[in-house]
Amino acid sequence: MTGTVRSEKMHNQRTARRIADIATHLFLGVLAIIWVMPIVWVVLESFNKSTAPYQPTFFPREYSLNNYKQLFTETSVLNFPKMFMNTLIIAIFTCLISVTFVLIVSFCLSRMRFRFRKIYMNIALILGMFPSIMAVVAIYFILKALGLTGGGLTNIALIIVYSAGSGMIFYVMKGYMDTIPMSLDEAAYLDGCTRWQVFRLIILPIAKPMIVYQAIIGFLTPWLDFVLAKAIARTQDNYTVSLGLWKMLEKEYIHDWFARFAAGAVCVSIPIVILFIFMQRYYQESMAGSVKG
Repeated sequence: MTGTVRSEKMHNQRTARRIADIATHLFLGVLAIIWVMPIVWVVLESFNKSTAPYQPTFFPREYSLNNYKQLFTETSVLNFPKMFMNTLIIAIFTCLISVTFVLIVSFCLSRMRFRFRKIYMNIALILGMFPSIMAVVAIYFILKALGLTGGGLTNIALIIVYSAGSGMIFYVMKGYMDTIPMSLDEAAYLDGCTRWQVFRLIILPIAKPMIVYQAIIGFLTPWLDFVLAKAIARTQDNYTVSLGLWKMLEKEYIHDWFARFAAGAVCVSIPIVILFIFMQRYYQESMAGSVKG
C-alpha cells in the first residue's frame, strides 16, 4: 500500500512539474513573440516598396532594396552617411577615452588609500543619482562659451561631454577590481614591479571581461543618445544618427522617408549587433563578476 501511494504521489508530482514547464514555455514563447515582432516589422518595413507611413496591412505587400540605396545615395535633403560617420567617430573616441578614465579612477580607488577617497566616492554616488538631463542647459552654455557648438567642433564637443563624466561611473569597475586579491599586487611589488607594471601586467589582464563591458557601455552611450546631441548639434552637418532618424519622422519628411527611417534603424542596429556578437563571451564573464585562477 505504502509503495502504491508513494508511486502515485511521484506520478502526480511529475505531472504537475510537466504542466508547469509547459505553461512556463508557453508564457516565454508569447513574450518572445511580443519582443521579436517589432524588430521583424522594422526589418520588413525597411524593404517596403511604398514609402508612405500608413499601410492597409501590417506587413508590407511589395518589397524593394530602394530604401537602402536611396538612404546612402540621396544625400541632398538628409545626409545619412555623414550622420552615421559622425556618430561612429564620436562613439569610438568616447569608448576609448571613457574606458581609460574608468580604469584609472577604479584602480586608484581600489588599490590606493588617500585623503578624501571616501568623500569623493560618496560625492560621485550622490551626483550619479541625478539624471544627466538636468545639466543639459548648463553644458550647452559652457560649450558655447568655449566656442565648441559650431562648425566641425561639434563632434569634439560631444566627445568631451560623453567622456568627461565617465570617471564618475567607476563603481562597477571598482567592485570588480576589489575582487582581485591584493596578494597579487604585493607579490609583484616584492619582485620589483612598479605601480604601472602592476596595473598593466596584473590588473588589466584579469579585468578584461569588465573592460569589455565598459567598452560596450562607452560605445552605446553616444550611439544611442538623443538629448545631448539635440542640444549641442545645431545643424544637419553635425547631426548624429539619432537626430537623423528623428528628422525623418517630421511632417515634411515622413511621407517620403518613413521606409528609409526603418532602413536607417536597421543600419544603426548593425554595429551594436556586431559589437555584442564579438564581445558576448567577455560580457557574460563580466556579469559573473568572479576572478578565475
